[in-house]
Amino acid sequence: MRADINSKLALFEGRKIRKAHHEGEWWFSVIDVIEVLVGGERPRKYWNDLKKKLAAEGYSEVSEKIGQLKMTASDGKQRVTDCANAETLFRIIQSIPSPRVEPLKQWLARVGKERIDEIENPELSLVRMRDLYERKGYPKEWIDKRLRGIAVRQDLTDEWKDRGASTRSEFAVLTNEIMQGAFGLKVDDYKQVKKLERENLRDHMTDIELILTMLAEATTMELHRDRDSRGMKPLTNDACDGGAVAGRTRKDIEDQTGKPVISARNYKKRSARAKALDGSC
Repeated sequence: MRADINSKLALFEGRKIRKAHHEGEWWFSVIDVIEVLVGGERPRKYWNDLKKKLAAEGYSEVSEKIGQLKMTASDGKQRVTDCANAETLFRIIQSIPSPRVEPLKQWLARVGKERIDEIENPELSLVRMRDLYERKGYPKEWIDKRLRGIAVRQDLTDEWKDRGASTRSEFAVLTNEIMQGAFGLKVDDYKQVKKLERENLRDHMTDIELILTMLAEATTMELHRDRDSRGMKPLTNDACDGGAVAGRTRKDIEDQTGKPVISARNYKKRSARAKALDGSC
C-alpha cells in the first residue's frame, strides 16, 4: 500500500501509538499496540506469531488487511511498519490472551451489544446520539436540527444505493454537487472556511446552514423519485438541481438579512470545553 501522508501520534494508556490518516481513515501501528497491551521486549516476534495464530483460526485474510505504511521510528527515521485500520485492529486485539486486554474486550462486547439493540430498536441510536452531542456541549435546538438532518441524509444515501450509486467516491461526487448548488462551495472548500481538518462539516454548521443542507438533500431526494432517476449522470443532475433550490433560498435570506449565510463559525472550542468538564474522551 502506498501512503503519502504524515504520521501522527496517538496516546493509549499514556503510551504513544503511531497512527496515520490513509484512504479516508486512521491506521495504527500494530507493533505499538501490541507493545502496550502485551509488554515484553519482542513485540515484533509476538506479532509474527499472532498472525500465524489468526490464520489458523480462520482469519486467513489478516495479511491482506494489513497496510505497509511509513512511520517515524525511535531513531527518527521513516520506516515501513505494519498498520491496521480500526476494524482490523479490533479483530487482532480480540485474539490477544492478556489480562491487560480484558477491559478493552469487555468494552467491545458492550458496544456490540448496543449495536444489536439498535438494530432491533433504531430509536436507541438516536437517544445515544443525542446524549453524545449534549456531552459535547451543543444546544438542544441545534441537536434537534442535526438529528433531523442525519435522518434526511440517511434516506438520501439509501435512495442513491437503490438508484445505482454505491461507492464512497460516488457519494462524494453527488454530495459536492448538492453543496456547490446550495452554498457555492464543495465540502473541502467549506471546511477550509470553517478551519476544519478531518472533522465532520455538519457538526460545525450553524442552524441556518443545517436547515439549508436539509432542504437541498430533501429536494434532491424528491427529484430522484419524481424523475425516477437511475445511474450517476441523472442522479448528478438531480443533485445539482436540488442544491440550486437551496442556493436560491440562501440568496433570498442574504438579501433580506444583509449578511452572508455561510459562516466561519465552528464548534471546536465548545466541544473541547465540554470534554474537559466531563472528562470524556
